[in-house]
Amino acid sequence: MKISREKYELARARAYKGQKDLEAAGIPKGTLCRIIGGGNAKPETLGRIAKVLGVDVTEIIENE
Repeated sequence: MKISREKYELARARAYKGQKDLEAAGIPKGTLCRIIGGGNAKPETLGRIAKVLGVDVTEIIENE
């Protein structure tokens, strides 16, 4: 699965969360960089990101 960078950035802005907040929630910096850079992510990782941002995972993934 891939994350939509635009949707992710909007969700992060709405949640007032920065990358350090996601790292503090247990998502490694390297993983975040890879995912945001267009790499694939495990569904559970995207679920954790969505949970930290307070959104449903469907709001941050790319529509294929």
